Amino acid sequence: MTLTTEHDVAEAVKHATGALRIKGGGTRDIGALVTGETLDVSGLRGISLYEPGALTLVAQAGTPVAEIEAALEAENQRLAFEPMDHRVLLGTDGTPTIGGVVAANVSGPRRIAVGACRDHMLGVRFVDGAGTIIKNGGRVMKNVTGYDLVKLLTGSYGTLGVLTEVSLKVLPRPETGATLVVHGLDVAAAVSAMSAALGSPFEVTGAAHADATYIRIEGFAASVSYRTKELSQLLTKFGEVEVLEGEAAGTLWDDLKNVTGLASLSGDIWRISVQPSAAPDMIAALPEGANVQLDWGGGLIWACVPEGSDIRPLPVAGHATLVRASEPTRRAVPVFEPQDQVLTTLTRGLRARFDPRGILNPGLMG
Repeated sequence: MTLTTEHDVAEAVKHATGALRIKGGGTRDIGALVTGETLDVSGLRGISLYEPGALTLVAQAGTPVAEIEAALEAENQRLAFEPMDHRVLLGTDGTPTIGGVVAANVSGPRRIAVGACRDHMLGVRFVDGAGTIIKNGGRVMKNVTGYDLVKLLTGSYGTLGVLTEVSLKVLPRPETGATLVVHGLDVAAAVSAMSAALGSPFEVTGAAHADATYIRIEGFAASVSYRTKELSQLLTKFGEVEVLEGEAAGTLWDDLKNVTGLASLSGDIWRISVQPSAAPDMIAALPEGANVQLDWGGGLIWACVPEGSDIRPLPVAGHATLVRASEPTRRAVPVFEPQDQVLTTLTRGLRARFDPRGILNPGLMG
């Protein structure tokens, strides 16, 4: 069923007689993971409030991200956490929505500088598993009292409640930017180069490695010019430094953000979070034939491995999420990293509190 109001969502959940499969824009199809009646909230759309001077935007959960980005661009602002568009990587054709971004805590390369989606959340409205409408947070940053449900709902994948409205902090667009490129580095050298850049005083907003190693800086033109020169000098010990600017640099970071370099390869796609220093060991332990892309200075590894490969347990401390796989593999391999006993107990307790009947996306997160 496709719903268009928060009241409709509450009534549908309240009167549900079985499992509900929460669906927004359909770009991250969870396929075999969740069975049940589809609860389509893509009809809850529209920007409820936008105050550029207060850097605040409120939108219905089904509002397309493109619509939000267009409104922000008109005011020279943006979603600074740079949400990924999964469609090319997963081969889906839906429409990315802001509710889906928040539900999955989708955060791009700029997370190393400005934080994740969760860090930009101000408030939420959602419907819990009993059909009760709950509001938490507000429209300004403030000290948290009581339960911080805003942070809890962000990244919960619809298992604690059905998001109906979100309130976010937005930020101004920088005047300009530049990307420094170093070719020919292996993974260990690339991590060293990215770490050197991130440890410098030059305010890096992107550090990734694919076919080459990429370092991004943004800001006022005079500042970017100075930092480009200084950072280029710092990186010369790793190789010759090329500088990209303008549209070419923007397209490059869109491709890195959306992992388009791995999209056309056959195999399963894993998203692995580790300490940057552990990235070389993690990659060395992947199955033969693996292809990788690094982000967050090496703290995030995207890996394409032969179909059906379960890369857990990890050889180093970290978390691995199965992002793309065939239906048989999804049924056999858990999507999320298995939790220890303490986290399992906490998770079950939260789900019992917010979804006592266990009907919201059951099976998705254990």
